[in-house]
Order: sequence, then structure tokens, then C-alpha cells
Amino acid sequence: MIIDAHSHVHDPLHVHLSALDDAGVDRAVLFPTRPHPERATDLASLRREMSVLDRALGGGGSTDVPRADDGFAVAWRELDEALATHPDRFLGFGSVRLDRSATEIAAAVDRDVVARGLHGVGELTPPPDRADLVEPVLRAAHDHAGLPVVVHGFAPTTAADVRTLVALAARYPRVPLVISQLAGTNWMEAVELARTAPNVYLELSTAALIFAVRLAIRELPTRTLFGSDAPYGDPVVARTTVERVTRPGEIRERVLGGNLAELLRLA
Repeated sequence: MIIDAHSHVHDPLHVHLSALDDAGVDRAVLFPTRPHPERATDLASLRREMSVLDRALGGGGSTDVPRADDGFAVAWRELDEALATHPDRFLGFGSVRLDRSATEIAAAVDRDVVARGLHGVGELTPPPDRADLVEPVLRAAHDHAGLPVVVHGFAPTTAADVRTLVALAARYPRVPLVISQLAGTNWMEAVELARTAPNVYLELSTAALIFAVRLAIRELPTRTLFGSDAPYGDPVVARTTVERVTRPGEIRERVLGGNLAELLRLA
């Protein structure tokens, strides 16, 4: 089974399904999202969509919007509709706000992730140098038999954030912690640190360097995950990248879906 470990809800949804079909991807992890860059038709409209992403990655998505804001409500509705319409293609994850108390975060994991029957928590986007805010989520995930947690890894995530995430993972060894986008420009440190933390996984989407993907798979063949980060990346390109740096056989099959299937207990 080929599984894309990282994608966001598309509008319209059929564009995403077509991309998955083109890549020969059977299923995809699906995160809720407020920005929709795939809607953009010109530079001005893309800037509007990306401004929402910039606020979220800078921490604004967790602090400057009321709990009942329609942006979040719409994102959840889009996710629920996609999962209900295509349960055979999508594996839903649900995010939680990091600007709440530990008690509120635990309740949100119960209500918005576990009660919805989702497969994990993510994609979390703590502000730069504040990866410590993820700890209450890991604690709640631990209390739910090790629910997987996915954290944004590309900029503005810092090297200090990567170190913090790996240190937190050591405190909650039952919780699989996935660092997305191969930790961006901090990929070498992420690979090095992940070798010491058996519950840390590296998702490979949007990696800028082909040899970064090759080395990560070589060092962590059972804990690297094929992902596209669609619509920011493309499933065909992401799968081709993995296949260019692996030989046919067990390791390629693991990276393209086997590792994630085991992690989500699909196999």
C-alpha cells in the first residue's frame, strides 16, 4: 500500500484525488487547513492565501483568532466532509490549539481527535523556538495509548525546536512523534538526533536536496515516511524522489507506506 503521510484538504477535493491517482497513491493522511493556495489564480490571490499560512506558522493561528472563528470551523467541516466522502482514500488527523492550558488541550484531543475517530494529532505549528508548547499534546497522546503526533518541521521551525522536539519525545516514548518536511534546513541535525530517539519519525516532503532524502532513508529506513505536503508539494514528484534514491524492495516499500501502515496499525 502506498500512503502519502502528509497532505492538506484541497478545494476542490477532486484535484487532490486526481493527483493521488496520478502518483499511484492508495491513501493519504489528511490534515485540516485554513489556507488554500490551490485556489489562487494569480499572484495577488496567492499572497492572500499564503498570508494565512504565514500567520499560522508564526504562531498567529493559535493566538489571534477567537475559538469560534469561522476559519477554524470551516477547516474542520472541510476535513469531515472529505473523510465522510472518501473514507477509503483519506486518513484523518486533527489539530489542536497550542495556546490553551494543558487541561483544555487534553479535552480537545479527546473531543476533536479521539471522539472523531481520527488517526492522530497534527499538523501542529508552534511559533519559532516554542516547540515546548507541544508537550501537553504529547502528554494527552500518551494517555490515549500513544496517539501519533505530527509537528511542522520546515521554516520557521528552528534547530532549537528540533532539539526540543526530540527531547520531548524521550519523555513520552510511547508516542510516535513525526517531524514533517525533513525538518527543512535542519535536516542533518534532525537525522542525527532521530537516530537516538526510537519514537521520532521523519516525513520527507518538500525536501530541497535529493541527497538529504537519500541519507535520511539510509540512516532511518524504518522511520522515514513518504509524504507530499500537497498542495504545497506534489505526490508524483514526492514519490519519484523516494524511488530515485532507493532500490526496488523492502526499504522502498517501507518508506512509501509500510512504515506508516505499521505506525497507524493499518497492517
